[in-house]
Amino acid sequence: MANPKRKHSHARTAKRRGTWTTKMPEITPSKQQSGDAFVLPHNASPDGYYKGRRLPGFKDKEE
Repeated sequence: MANPKRKHSHARTAKRRGTWTTKMPEITPSKQQSGDAFVLPHNASPDGYYKGRRLPGFKDKEE
């Protein structure tokens, strides 16, 4: 495994680490009348809907 010949300065290390950022997840309004008002994109709703259609094989919760 390669080893550095010289020590990196603190400024150089901080420049590399300074680009690490986080983003809030984007939410979109739900197309379903019932349920949550907002949903995460590319995720099915708890009701079993994805892109406005019912998922095949989804079973209702038995209460």
